[in-house]
Amino acid sequence: MKVGVILPMGSHANPPGSWAEVRAYASAAEAAGLDSLWAFDHAIFRFPDQPERGAHEPWTILSLLAATTSRIELGTMVLGMRFRHPAILAKAAVTLDEAAEGRLTLGVGAGWHDPEYRAFGFPLDHRLGRTEEGFQILRRLLDGERVTFPGDFWQTDDAVLLPPPARRIPLLSSARGGRMMRIVARWADAWNGAWVARPDDAVLAARNAELTQACEEVGRDPRAVERTVGVSIRFPDADLPGPTGNREKDLMGDAAALAAGLHAFAEAGYGHAMIWPEPMTIASVERIGEAVRILRDR
Repeated sequence: MKVGVILPMGSHANPPGSWAEVRAYASAAEAAGLDSLWAFDHAIFRFPDQPERGAHEPWTILSLLAATTSRIELGTMVLGMRFRHPAILAKAAVTLDEAAEGRLTLGVGAGWHDPEYRAFGFPLDHRLGRTEEGFQILRRLLDGERVTFPGDFWQTDDAVLLPPPARRIPLLSSARGGRMMRIVARWADAWNGAWVARPDDAVLAARNAELTQACEEVGRDPRAVERTVGVSIRFPDADLPGPTGNREKDLMGDAAALAAGLHAFAEAGYGHAMIWPEPMTIASVERIGEAVRILRDR
């Protein structure tokens, strides 16, 4: 199983680190032997009775990291489809993948935090309709096709990526159920369930089962969609809870306990674990690296 970490981009609870801090964190993850770095996509966080927060723009951060790292994979978890025209996103993905020498996983989803869409002037209506059309354009362009798509929300007319994609960039998405799960089943290469501490988490198991059913409904082998998982790890020196705010969703303990927890996900069939550590520090990355070494020595 591959193991990666979320970058300190800024969140509803944490202010973003400086570029120097993000770069140092990424370098530490690569040095610790981790497999991947993941950037999420938010323009602003506005929740009632909470301080207003912001986050770095993920495409810029990953472009910089493509030049300052050499081995570690780069991914988005996940970009909001409504923030960018899917044809231009496909063009940008091919450029970044070229710069990173084939290390990109393109994670895209429907988005969920309405205040940021409202603040920056993006549409709130037809969230899943826009997402489904966007996935079709993305996948076809990334597969090297010429695409004419007269959609209700997105349009292209003989669009083609030149220079062409050097490889088939994998698409990852997340879905909590319903129509979005069927979109993932049809178009994505990987699905992510987050944030949890154990593979027997009831919500995670139910969503995994629904994905299998959705694949069968659209006529796709469920094994063709890789299962990945977002794991919340909370260390004793954390000032903040994990991303859910529910400590039962946080994996805790020393390196051996963390390795055992990750091993359980691997045994359950998850091919990649993306870790949200609290605190998001270089020390946390080094602790995760120790757990990964124990995991791989099992």
